[in-house]
Amino acid sequence: MLDLTYEMPKPKTIAGAKHDWELVIGMEVHAQVSSNAKLFSGASTQFGAEPNSNVAFVDAAMPGMLPVINEYCVEQAVRTGLGLKADINLKSAFDRKNYFYPDLPQGYQISQLYHPIVGEGEVLVELGDGTARKVRIERIHMEQDAGKSIHDMDPHMSFVDLNRTGVCLMEIVSRPDIRGPEEAAAYIAKLRQIMRYLGTCDGNMQNGNLRADVNVSICLPGAYEKYQETQDFSHLGTRCEIKNMNSMRFIQQAIEVEARRQIAIVEAGGEVEQETRLYDPDKGETRSMRSKEEAHDYRYFPDPDLLPLEIEQAWVDDIAARLPELPDEKKARFINDFGLTDYDASVLTAEVESAAYFEEVAKGRNGKLAANWVINELFGRLKKDDRDITDSPVSPAQLGGIIDLIASDAISGKIAKELFEIVYTEGGDPAQIVEERGMKQVTDTGAIEAALDEIIAANPAQVEKAKVNPKLAGWFVGQVMKATGGKANPKAVNELVGKKLGS
Repeated sequence: MLDLTYEMPKPKTIAGAKHDWELVIGMEVHAQVSSNAKLFSGASTQFGAEPNSNVAFVDAAMPGMLPVINEYCVEQAVRTGLGLKADINLKSAFDRKNYFYPDLPQGYQISQLYHPIVGEGEVLVELGDGTARKVRIERIHMEQDAGKSIHDMDPHMSFVDLNRTGVCLMEIVSRPDIRGPEEAAAYIAKLRQIMRYLGTCDGNMQNGNLRADVNVSICLPGAYEKYQETQDFSHLGTRCEIKNMNSMRFIQQAIEVEARRQIAIVEAGGEVEQETRLYDPDKGETRSMRSKEEAHDYRYFPDPDLLPLEIEQAWVDDIAARLPELPDEKKARFINDFGLTDYDASVLTAEVESAAYFEEVAKGRNGKLAANWVINELFGRLKKDDRDITDSPVSPAQLGGIIDLIASDAISGKIAKELFEIVYTEGGDPAQIVEERGMKQVTDTGAIEAALDEIIAANPAQVEKAKVNPKLAGWFVGQVMKATGGKANPKAVNELVGKKLGS
């Protein structure tokens, strides 16, 4: 863990009719492994393919077909564990989780209940207000995804698409350390950021590649601290799981709605029943899906077709040696090396592509100036046009060229913005554009002084006012800039105006 100083955020409190209540949240995040092939077959994982076109015999549970583990998926799980500062288990095993569902051809899901590949880790979740929460990771295990049932193509029939069947998922299980809706969304965002840096999951929630089951419970103030001291869950309320959430906004809404539902039940003298629920964003409510199953309900047992998975420490060490610089480390380095604020460093490291772009622009240049141009001008314009940094029409070299022209006093900040617009819309070399279009800043003090003398001579009354009230000297600065087409060096203009008017 980096030596970063943050205050612990206060838990979210909701006022009930009788008491104030605090929230306790744990999350099970399902992240699809970035891999070209599935966990136990060579079938493609391509999104958007024709229904049932990415299905191998083993995915369809054809008789006699045996699973063969994809080593790359194992490597991706190990890489994720290392990125979350977690323990890597050199011995793990696969189990069968038995249940019937139309889009689960085998009638069971291959998972890792008893012996997961990754053990305990932690994530530092920053909340943007100088506070951060350390969320403990309990485990990460690999498992197969199920297929997809489609119910809206025919009024009388349902259809099944098995393309996702057998795709490798990492289930990242947290401890109940999250204390509010905003923290839950920030936790998901941080996991997504880390995995995108690692290249182990693309984090695409819209495609279902990252989704979360959210466990919500309530407790009275002080009860959570007792749980932390004893690790006794009896101090906490009964939890309910909200299934398959794939939107940050809906996750926050669902937590709030579910917490208020539980408060109403408890304050009315009832008891919250442990169950799985679904969130309906249109109605703004959670509704029961099924009573919460325990592990024995799934009749777990070791998968007889798969030997225990044993990996070597040297292999894990090799993966660790090849890990990229992760977001927390990169942010700390940007602050130290480029003198950036915490906020600017957070914005620039939010995506691995944005960080790489900034670093190329800032190389050998003023880091703060580079950050201002990347964040305010480039990111602002890209957002306006709904474009991604990978689709930026301005390359790092071009933006760096604009910054070089500012640093050398060849152009002013105002001209630089005009130049940025030209480069953004038309392309081209910034230095060449400035030369060809006569955009160079006027630094000749003789020419600036001549323009100023002419303005002073034409406005004697304004001169007298400025001598009485020095704040009015700004009028002369504006007139000189206007007279020179905005090309005069603002610093030189200000110095000459002050000298001429004695202000």
